[in-house]
Amino acid sequence: MNTPVPRWRFFRAGGFNQVCLDSAAELLAIGDLDQKLWVALSCPIRGIEFDARTLEFIDSDDDGHVRAPELITAVEWAAARLTDPEVLAKRLSGIPLQTIRDNDEEGAQIAAAARLLATELGKGATDILTVEEASAAQARHVASAMAVWQADGAEALPLGPATEAAYVALIAVADKIEDFFLRCRLAVYDARAGEALNTAEESFKALAAGQLQVDAEAIAQLPLAHVAAQAALPLAEGINPAWAKRIAMLHDTAIAPLLGNHTTLSETEWQSLKEKLAPYTAWLAAKPDPDSTGAGMRELEKLARYVRDLLPFANNFVAFRDFYTHQGKASFQVGTLYIDGRSCELCVSVSDTNKHAVLATLSRICLLYCDCLCGNEKMSIAAAVTAGDADQLMVGRNGVFYDRRGRDWDATITRIVDHPISLRQAFWSPYKRLARLVAEQLQKLAASKSKQMDDKLAQTAIESAKKPAGAPPPAPKDFDVAKFAGIFAAIGLAVGALGTALASVLSGLLSLHWWQVPLALIGLLLLVSGPAVVLAWFKLRSRNLGPILDANSWAINARACINIPFGTSLTQLAQLPVDAERSLTDPYAEKRGPWTFYAGIVGVAVLLAFIWFVRATLS
Repeated sequence: MNTPVPRWRFFRAGGFNQVCLDSAAELLAIGDLDQKLWVALSCPIRGIEFDARTLEFIDSDDDGHVRAPELITAVEWAAARLTDPEVLAKRLSGIPLQTIRDNDEEGAQIAAAARLLATELGKGATDILTVEEASAAQARHVASAMAVWQADGAEALPLGPATEAAYVALIAVADKIEDFFLRCRLAVYDARAGEALNTAEESFKALAAGQLQVDAEAIAQLPLAHVAAQAALPLAEGINPAWAKRIAMLHDTAIAPLLGNHTTLSETEWQSLKEKLAPYTAWLAAKPDPDSTGAGMRELEKLARYVRDLLPFANNFVAFRDFYTHQGKASFQVGTLYIDGRSCELCVSVSDTNKHAVLATLSRICLLYCDCLCGNEKMSIAAAVTAGDADQLMVGRNGVFYDRRGRDWDATITRIVDHPISLRQAFWSPYKRLARLVAEQLQKLAASKSKQMDDKLAQTAIESAKKPAGAPPPAPKDFDVAKFAGIFAAIGLAVGALGTALASVLSGLLSLHWWQVPLALIGLLLLVSGPAVVLAWFKLRSRNLGPILDANSWAINARACINIPFGTSLTQLAQLPVDAERSLTDPYAEKRGPWTFYAGIVGVAVLLAFIWFVRATLS
């Protein structure tokens, strides 16, 4: 049906323009919208939070992906089956009976199925057949057809329950046996064909050059047995080794039960064997197809699902409206991860962590890859961390993942893709790195001194044990004045250099007016933290959702940015409720003795004295 192209409306989010799809006219016209303006051109039907059955209907070629042409076709089919396409924009739970178009054969079948179902459910012409009701009806039709088919199969089982095994064994060797008997018929036709159709000596010489294996492809390609005019197929001796087990299985499951115990199989007996299993073969071919069973009921279910789901899906495919407007969860958001006092809402399902991380790192988003466990179910996710810091995030840390159905999963970090998280983290990162460096060096120094002391005590104990009883103690070593003079000189130089640097800084500060001192301190902070903040700012502004979804088999058609404000909204930090009461008294807080206060007074006094000394020196 011809629908006028609407005047397109766009909204800007994520740094690019996205189309507004609110009305049925806009949905029906997506085929006329330039696909360069679509956010996605393909998405998988697995691993996303959308009705899997609806996606299977849209995926017309059954390749596991929904592409732009398939979505356009689905919209056009739904419009052609409806008398009022406006129902596609009303977000109904199913299909209103009076909106089904029945002016062609397919429409008449759908309308007849709808009326039959409405009668069964006691509904009127103005009522809605929900998706659940249509799906249940289709399932009943399929079950009924399967029951009839199963009943018909009682007469197609010559061996009873063992017929299936006989059929499988026959299918496994049928082509190879047909090949053997055709070669034998050619030998009857012309005697020269007999030797030509057997394996040439050169082929065996080629096989002899390497290590032979019974299931090698080169051996399996050889004739099933020696070809001769009117020859029968041997079932034990003289059979191709690559096919021996399969021929033995055919003998045990089909030939012996249906023809009797044979050592050879003639072509006439082979044809007889196939005829005895022909009813079972025909019965299998008549098995109902769930995708074509129901005399219009399947199409009714499809139409009901399209009425309910096409517009929401388009807003998660043609545009990422739900994601960027927070009107709901996007189809690729599979749940929320709670870890380290924060909740991460941008979580995607991952099938291969290592493969996903290679491409997803280009997103410049800090990602936590987690293995999740709920009962016997397992899954892997990638969670984007876009607020807070990464100080306490490490491989092996545990959290809880809540999926879209509200189920909780145990989540364990298995890999981290490290990228800047926030400007606050970038600002303090130089000082944290310095603090970690100092702490590590102090720990190394303490460990070294402790080891030296332990080694010295151990050496003293060993020497004491070896010393004879009554032996005089060792003479004390002479005090090495030169050595300690060098040490004291080095310490003095270090203290002098530090004092000179500190004096220079203080003299510079003291030469400023009082209102210039805070500005100088702020400038010093910016000098240290500025480069890290600027670099993080550029990286945070270039965060891109595309690589994360591309790594999950999406075809993202836009540079879907996640800027700083939007990224912050995707990860919520722990905050006290607005009306909460808080007691600041901690009964287990560390007790501070008076020596801390005294040490502070002494430090201030020393600092004031040093400042007075510097000022006196400068004057």
